[in-house]
Amino acid sequence: MFQDEEVKMIWCAKGGENSNIVFDKLDYEIIRKNPKIICGYSDITSIVNMINAKTGLVTFNATNFKSIATDETDYSYNKAMERFLEGSLELSDKDEKYEVLQKGIAEGELIGGNLSLTYGMVEGKYKLDFKDKILFLEELGYETGPELISNYLYYMKQNGVFDKIKGLWIGNYEHESQVPLEKIILDTLEGEYELPIIKSNNFGHIERKIAIPIGVKAKIDTSSDIKIELLEKCVK
Repeated sequence: MFQDEEVKMIWCAKGGENSNIVFDKLDYEIIRKNPKIICGYSDITSIVNMINAKTGLVTFNATNFKSIATDETDYSYNKAMERFLEGSLELSDKDEKYEVLQKGIAEGELIGGNLSLTYGMVEGKYKLDFKDKILFLEELGYETGPELISNYLYYMKQNGVFDKIKGLWIGNYEHESQVPLEKIILDTLEGEYELPIIKSNNFGHIERKIAIPIGVKAKIDTSSDIKIELLEKCVK
């Protein structure tokens, strides 16, 4: 698909559980020489982050193609079109509520997506570079309970992820325990890190999903009306 000149965008059909099996099979040089949009969320977190890491190509955390047919509204589709066709730099609507969990200002390239997939790329052959990044995280509640969330986050903490990043952006997490993701994260961080932390409900395993570019510089400013914004264009 990257080599096919008629293909302008690769829109992943759905998520799953083992997208990392393609890491050894992708030709990153071909991808680098043929830049085009690739997007998806959930298990696609692995693919879009690894392609960005290996090629420098901007990739996207956005709705999967299958979700367009099953969503009750056109919100996620419209947000994808605004990003890909109109080049929108907005990360939130004016009426979008952003909760400030820890004050501060930070700039850095966006990285992340689904927590359980991001956690799997902290160390090893296909580890990501978290230095000076703004990390965004969400998780699927019915598959991952609070205890496992805690496990993932402490692993990331113990391997220095939160020492490296500049800011943290928390998305959706819904579990029957009603324990919020932001509480688990704050309990893990224990006030040890001076970085801005914000929370929103416009990305994750929910119908309302914006298209978040990976590898593009963004700014968090908790004192501003706009808590997070893109500083660079992400499509041509």
